[in-house]
Amino acid sequence: MRLILVQPQLRHGPDADNFAAVRQAIDGSGIVVRAGDVLVLPEHVLGTHSSDEYRKSVSDLAIELGCAVVGGSHHEARGERLVNTGIAVDARGHVVGAYEKLRPYATERSWVTDGEALGELTIEDKRVLVLICADFWFSDLFYRADSLPDLILVPALSVSRKPTPDYSRALWRHLAIARAYEFGAFVGVSDWGHPSELPLLAASGVGGLADPAETDPDLLFRAIDARGASAFDLDFNRLEEFRRDRADRGFFWRPPR
Repeated sequence: MRLILVQPQLRHGPDADNFAAVRQAIDGSGIVVRAGDVLVLPEHVLGTHSSDEYRKSVSDLAIELGCAVVGGSHHEARGERLVNTGIAVDARGHVVGAYEKLRPYATERSWVTDGEALGELTIEDKRVLVLICADFWFSDLFYRADSLPDLILVPALSVSRKPTPDYSRALWRHLAIARAYEFGAFVGVSDWGHPSELPLLAASGVGGLADPAETDPDLLFRAIDARGASAFDLDFNRLEEFRRDRADRGFFWRPPR
């Protein structure tokens, strides 16, 4: 399996074609999408409140590329409420799971209601936990999961009040490495590229892959290519060896199944 993470320059607004920007980032990075790949889109990748429009956009992209897609998120209208939610689909565009943002962030809380559905699903026979952006920062959410994930995927729209993205990037990278090591799982983050067009704060561009089985400190977290997309090979045999080694030393917790 390969994990395709993206971090293109995106736009906020009803006329933004962020799906086209994702396609351009993949093409511009020279990635040839293969069957078995999993593409992760950023948070709030589509500005529509229509669940039908969002679902069609994610499914069409999966069919076009021929791979599974974790569809970032959008703000779905549910009566008078908005919920930050997303779906994952297989390469045929069929929905394999859904997830919601349980802890809306900062001013988002003014118009988005807390979600309820934790993003536990299965893709290509691997257990996946999807946490939308700020949810990744709440350790209690991980312990709600019914099983240990092989992949922790984070559709993000990171922002920072600092003058540069360096502070946010450092925090996110350290957290991703820590989560990957604690739970013995690959962690993949897709984000808006810095400085994507937003009404207030600039996006920080914190995306990349954390691999707990790496022994080279410089490779514990690998950032997404500057062209906006990267494909990462995931070695699950090596990951399982890492888990066994930690368990042998009494340093690895597995939830009951």
